[in-house]
Amino acid sequence: MNHFSSKEQGPTFNFREDRSNVSEIERMERTKAMSQPAKLWTNLSQTEHEFQYNPQNAFPDFARSREAREPLNTRALTELAQHRDIAFGDHPLRKLDIYPANEAGPRPVHVFFHGGYWRAQDKANFASIAPMLVERGITTVIMNYELCPESTLDGVTDSALAGLEWVYRNIASFGGDPMRVSLSGHSAGAHLVAEAMAKDWAARGVDPAFIIGAVPVSGIFDPEPAMRTTVNAQLNLTEEIIARRNVEARPVLLRCPVSLFVGGLEPWHWIDQTYRYAHHLHREGMRPEVHVLPAYGHFDILNDFVDPAAPIGASLIKRSLGL
Repeated sequence: MNHFSSKEQGPTFNFREDRSNVSEIERMERTKAMSQPAKLWTNLSQTEHEFQYNPQNAFPDFARSREAREPLNTRALTELAQHRDIAFGDHPLRKLDIYPANEAGPRPVHVFFHGGYWRAQDKANFASIAPMLVERGITTVIMNYELCPESTLDGVTDSALAGLEWVYRNIASFGGDPMRVSLSGHSAGAHLVAEAMAKDWAARGVDPAFIIGAVPVSGIFDPEPAMRTTVNAQLNLTEEIIARRNVEARPVLLRCPVSLFVGGLEPWHWIDQTYRYAHHLHREGMRPEVHVLPAYGHFDILNDFVDPAAPIGASLIKRSLGL
């Protein structure tokens, strides 16, 4: 039995007709919006968000890790053959240090980007990474780059990529092989490694095959959660900058073996960033390694960079040699 008169049925018919006029683009946008899960950090309190996304808050004794590495760092700075403070631009932070391999070239090259949440640290504090690599015939480059707040995250990224391009074009003069360059980075430095993988190098006249491996460690790959931390007082992130610098949402244009690491003692949300980036690489058709090192937090994981028998140290050697 029909319980509705033709007059009552009219609005229902017209409603369907109106929906049929919605553009296909609008349909797709609505479907996309409905399918997007809420960001993991959406409902965190400010205190919890700060703990999850500000490593110095989660590990207030962070300075102790650097102090423990200081003797090895000082030894590297004083004993290794080196070319310090080579400029690759006019900005005072556009400088890098080269530690040549102890074998005649051309030798494979490893480039390290330090962390510091895009607003702190210096290459001189990470010379300790070089000895293990130099001893195995790997020329090592420790790079500075522009920092916030004097520069935006766009400027930070541009300077890091400019330094990497300088390595490609000039490292042969220091005994390095420009077509055997591997990368690693810690924390914000891991983000810069991912930026290198999302860069259209061919548009800059650079053969994308020059990067043969990457080791991002304890990285942040989507800057959005950083905007809600106290660190943003120095980062000055905006939605526009975040969209440009979110490497979880951009195509991977450079294909090479990738080994991702994160500390098992780090806050879960920070660990999740490594998994999310790994998922992104999988969606892009890549097969990254993902390693959670249970004994490490965000800062002492750097100890693994200097030990050839440790997972990160072994991976640096492996990727540097193109294995």
